[in-house]
Amino acid sequence: MEWSDTGIVLSARRHGENAAVVSLLTEHHGRHAGLVHGARGRRARGLYEAGNTLTARWQARLAEHLGRYACELVRARASLLLDDPPRLAALAAVCALTEATLPERHPYPQIYADTERLLDTLEAGEQWAEAVVRWELALLAELGFGLDLSACAATGSVEDLAYVSPRSGRAVSREAAAPYADKLLLLPPFLTRSKDSAAVPVADIVPGLRLTGWFFEKHVFAGQGGRMPAARERFIDRLQAGSAPPLTAPDTQDP
Repeated sequence: MEWSDTGIVLSARRHGENAAVVSLLTEHHGRHAGLVHGARGRRARGLYEAGNTLTARWQARLAEHLGRYACELVRARASLLLDDPPRLAALAAVCALTEATLPERHPYPQIYADTERLLDTLEAGEQWAEAVVRWELALLAELGFGLDLSACAATGSVEDLAYVSPRSGRAVSREAAAPYADKLLLLPPFLTRSKDSAAVPVADIVPGLRLTGWFFEKHVFAGQGGRMPAARERFIDRLQAGSAPPLTAPDTQDP
């Protein structure tokens, strides 16, 4: 068995003295792992950093085997962000969340394309924190848990959308939510605006991450203890400014 593809490094776990099991998000073969001999050697140092894009050739005797990778660098990203801890933390969070949520060897070409665009945005540094939240929303949708933030679930209004129903995943206007606002999730204003609007302050991103995180923990990670990857929690810690409402599961007596 053999194939070639382009992939984003999600992780590289040490295997023996000088090898590593490398997990890639590939364009046509999904999240796929393979053994790389010499991955921890001097010549390959830096090649298998999370977020790098590689060309990969995978070989195995049988399809169900782990197989071996032979890779070449296409684009290095992690090294470019070493002097920017928040963006580096975002890169680690994106890779960890991708690896934790996607089933192995199932192609997700849209997620691959979205992730490449997000990593390019992280590298460029323009509205990158907002892009992370929007990427998480798209990932939820691809996994079957998409949110509908286009109109109020109770009235159909598109004005003053301020909350999200934890039961339906739909937006709720401030007026309609008044009787039970404490049972709903906050909807950050930037998620109801165009992507081309003014840049969002990094500190304002935290409520958006809390929103997507609630749905990941409730639906995607429910069978895994209901916890997000540690790298994603560290990313929020980097962004956290001042106090924020606790991420608790609200009641579901809402629209």
